Amino acid sequence: MEHTAIYQLYSNVKSINENHDGSFTAYDQDMNEVSGIDMSAVNTKATELQTEADAEKQSKIDLKASAKAKLIAGEALTEDEAN
Repeated sequence: MEHTAIYQLYSNVKSINENHDGSFTAYDQDMNEVSGIDMSAVNTKATELQTEADAEKQSKIDLKASAKAKLIAGEALTEDEAN
């Protein structure tokens, strides 16, 4: 999620290399190194993105369980459940 966070926070970043020590080096479209990446902000954004992804995943699991229960009970499904 760190890469996605960097791309979202820094629109001038076009590529990222992960270094052996776990740090990142970001580059612009001309392959110039982008300095001033605030890793604290990146980590915060990455946590937000992970929380959103986890919530979406859980929502799909819940929707599937609801659809299955309705099918077993012979009830009509919502459009979301049918999809």
